[in-house]
Parts: sequence; structure tokens; C-alpha cells
Amino acid sequence: MSGQNSSTELNGFYAWTDTLQGVYYGPGRVATALPTLLNTLGASKALIVTGNSLYTKTDVVKRVEGILREQNRYAGTFHDIGQHSPIAGIRAGVEAFKTSGADIIVSVGGGSPIDASKAIIFFLHEELGGEFFRQIAIPTTLSAAEYSFGAGYTNDAGQKTAVGSPYLAPSGVILDAELSLATPARLWLSTGIRALDHAIETLYRPFIVPPLKFLCYGAIVDLFKYLPKSKDDPNDIHARQKLQVAAWMSLWPVRLEKYSAIGLSHSLGHKLGATYGIPHGITSCLTLAPVVRLEAKVASEEDKQWLAGVLHQLHQPSTGSLNDDVVRLSELIEGLVSNLGLKSSLDQYQVPREDISAIAERALGGKNEIHGDVVSLLEKLYSSP
Repeated sequence: MSGQNSSTELNGFYAWTDTLQGVYYGPGRVATALPTLLNTLGASKALIVTGNSLYTKTDVVKRVEGILREQNRYAGTFHDIGQHSPIAGIRAGVEAFKTSGADIIVSVGGGSPIDASKAIIFFLHEELGGEFFRQIAIPTTLSAAEYSFGAGYTNDAGQKTAVGSPYLAPSGVILDAELSLATPARLWLSTGIRALDHAIETLYRPFIVPPLKFLCYGAIVDLFKYLPKSKDDPNDIHARQKLQVAAWMSLWPVRLEKYSAIGLSHSLGHKLGATYGIPHGITSCLTLAPVVRLEAKVASEEDKQWLAGVLHQLHQPSTGSLNDDVVRLSELIEGLVSNLGLKSSLDQYQVPREDISAIAERALGGKNEIHGDVVSLLEKLYSSP
């Protein structure tokens, strides 16, 4: 937990991901940004990697296909990526890439196709050697997977696992709010809470430097402001574009000297998501507020100060107590989740109560001193006692 972290107040290190060549944003920007990035990267043929729903139920992928066809750079579309990126789809994606003649992947969709594309590139490199293939990510949700080099996927046992390399981070990102209009409201809004989860937990993530934490403050402010606006008017392009930039700020590209996990809410989400079929956006709706409440008890004073500072950013008065300010933040998060219509429970996803202790243990990496606190936290996520 955050209470064990070393301070970055006066000493630290920052570098960006090695691969990133550009982030382009704006409504309609994909039409010019995609050819520009392909030219920058010297790519000749692109395989689109996406999910079946986005491919069959919207025109989003067709629009991207059209741009690639106009450039004579279209190698095909692979649309067999499911929720939580099952390994079967990744294996099939590896074969699809090899037979397509592509030299780059263009991922379109949420965190699953973007992470799956990283995993495809990882396994291609394991098999073929040489330089890593590259990815241009075009996200249609707010999950922010496009800014990290870790690739989470579901293994043959149904457990969430991951591979990682600095060379797996996308080489280009295009944030075009027009392409998000077809994203179902619940998915869009819940991945916004996922972005909020990134921003909040980055405030106490080990080795994160203060400038990035202030970017997280900016992300938090805009997520609190524009998620309700986007719920009230799903066609508000301005709000959607602001949210895409907020998601970017919530997980700003970073290359750490030593890897650190983001936080307990994320860890719990990984253990709950793939195993019990809970979308990652919803896992954040479940776990973020209670984890922040727990931080009031277990976090370091410095980490509590960063968390309490959110109240000032949101123009909320201090309670006069550092611990109570952190608790107040948890209440604000809980209120936002509720106002967005995203309140959920573990009963809805049929998570057996007898699994709770094991879930807590896996999330913590063992039975440590706060295992009982985390078990209690999870027990309170059921709708009935």
C-alpha cells in the first residue's frame, strides 16, 4: 500500500515512453492524423485490430478502413478480440498479422483491443525476433490503455495476466471524439471512472514525480465536470473531447526507472474483472471509493496530502482533518458514480462470498497486515448483508 512508498517530493526521475511519436486530438482528426502517423513511422500496410461489436454494430471501423484504403495501406481487419482480451483471440491475431502482410497494427476500440494489440506484438517478437512491430491506437473509450506498455490479457485458466516491455507502448495515439459517439453510454461513462481511478491512484503510486500528479489533478477536475455533462447529452462533442484529453492526463506516458503497480483499486479490478466477467470500468466503480477511504487509514502522510489536495482542486472545503479530507474525497467519488447511474454490487456479477479472502490475498500479493481490511472492503460491495 501507499504507506510504504518512498517520497518523490525532492528526488525523482522522469522519462516518457520510448516509442511514442505523437498524440493527435480533435473531432474528425483521424482523417489527417492517421496518414501522418503512418508516414512518420514509415509503415506500408496496417492491420486493424478491434472487437466484434464495434466492427459489426457501428461504422467506426469502416471509417478507419476507408482512410487506409485511400492511402493504399489497408492489409485487413481482425475483429475477434473479446472483453479482457482472451488469449485465444490474441493467438488468432498473431496468425492474422503474419498472413496479412502488415507491418503495423492500428487498434480501434477500448482497452481490450489496445492491450490485445500489445500482446500480439509481444508474441510476434518472441516468435520472429528482430525489432518490435508498432501500434497506432485509436481509442473509443476512456480506459487509457494506449498510454502504457503493459498488456493485460486473460490466460487459458481464465485469470488476468500481463506481459510488458517499453517497446509495446503505442507509437501513435489519435483521440477523435467523433469516433466515440457510437460507444454505449454505460461503457463510456464507466471507463471515465476507470480514468478517474488512474488519476487518483497515480497520486500515491511509487516513483511518480510531482508534475505528473498535477496532471492528475487536472484530469480529476475535468472528469468530475464533463462526465455528468456527457451523461446528460451523449452527443456533446466538446464534453467527449475534453474527457478524452482528461483520460490522457490520468495516465500520462511515463517510463519509470523501476516499475511500480498503480494501486489497490487497480489490483482488485484485475482480480475481479476477468475471473467474474466484470468490465474494468465497472470494477473501478466498485472499488475506487472504498479504497480511497482505506487510504485514510493506511497511507503515508505525504500520500494523504496529495489525496486531500483534490478537495481544493474541486473547490470543496476542507474538513479541517487530513484523514477526514481523504474520507470526504471517497464520498465525492461515490456520489459521482451514483449520479452517473453506475452503482453496482458484487451480487450482480455472482461473485461468491467464499472467494473474498482469496481475492484480497491475490490483490495484495499475500496475506499482509491489511488483508482483513481488504476483506471487509469487499464484503461491503454486496448489496445485501
